[in-house]
Amino acid sequence: MTTTRRPRLKGTDREETARRAAELYAQGCTIASVARQLDLSYFLARTLLLEAGVTLRARGGWGRKAAA
Repeated sequence: MTTTRRPRLKGTDREETARRAAELYAQGCTIASVARQLDLSYFLARTLLLEAGVTLRARGGWGRKAAA
């Protein structure tokens, strides 16, 4: 089994991908969904969202209470 590595995202390509990830996340997509749509790993999708200045939503989904 062989795997091919994709080149690293750098420069304007990385900025554009981070912008697209931020747009999807702002529309309500989860990090996992953003990763799938942009063909990224979960970790890279999360990293790009943070680089784009996005404040990540709390984990847990519906019914989770905020910490007091």
